[in-house]
Amino acid sequence: MKKFLYVFTLIICLIGIPVLSGAQNNQDSIKKYRVETIDGNEYIGKIIDRSADKIRIKTEKLGEISILNKDVQKITEVTTVVVKDGTYWFDNPQSTRYLWAPNGYSLKKGEGYYQNVWILGNQAIYGITNHFSAGLGVIPLFLFAGAPTPVWITAKYTVPVVENKINLGTGALLGTIIGVGAGTDNYAGILYGISTFGSKDKNLSIGMGWGFAGGEMASRPTININGMIRTGAKGYFITENYFIATPDNFMVLMSLGGRRIIKNVGLDFGAFIPLGGDIGSFVAIPWLGFTIPFGTKN
Repeated sequence: MKKFLYVFTLIICLIGIPVLSGAQNNQDSIKKYRVETIDGNEYIGKIIDRSADKIRIKTEKLGEISILNKDVQKITEVTTVVVKDGTYWFDNPQSTRYLWAPNGYSLKKGEGYYQNVWILGNQAIYGITNHFSAGLGVIPLFLFAGAPTPVWITAKYTVPVVENKINLGTGALLGTIIGVGAGTDNYAGILYGISTFGSKDKNLSIGMGWGFAGGEMASRPTININGMIRTGAKGYFITENYFIATPDNFMVLMSLGGRRIIKNVGLDFGAFIPLGGDIGSFVAIPWLGFTIPFGTKN
């Protein structure tokens, strides 16, 4: 059971205090619309006229242009856009999590995302209210000759103390493995608390989580320290780090990675490096995943 608790805490550990976050300099906040066409282009600006057959939009770079309605794939009102050095920086579309761990920011009601890691890891999270979200996850090993299949449910509640500066959250994850029998020994999870200081584009989180399995709670918490810094219009640097103590050992699982926003899809990449414990040589575990948002913000 202790080994199961250790491994489960290492892989599924979630958590999140603080970092300084300055406002972006030389940026003008504006409200715009994004018009996406069926040929893959997008235009950002103010809609000045719309008729039965076409739409006219005033853009900053191209001036006024007309687009036939039959060529329009999607029109989105963008509530937060920043112009920096002539480039549009959209609001962070995936600001509620790092590579895996969540932070103190929350999904809005009706907003959600699907996350996939290395093809087999799948989870979907949905905003039930503006402060409470819940989700399901599965690693579908049953596809391989009915192998035992890990599944989990997760929930998070957040409180914005100072908007865009201080956010607190608490949550839980409960998982089991289908196909290995019933009983309390087949359940494990984590209870956690998060404190995030900083904006959606530049923040640091520190928190603690207590793993449990087989009806027993870990005697020592796992500490989690994560950070995110925006590097450009569509790029982010991300680090996610776990400090795990057991009665017999102590190890650190650190990571360096990034995120690239392609349209609204986030491509995550990086590597986790375990240190300490019984690890005798350098090991880097690659991380590759993507996140697809869905739903609407209310």
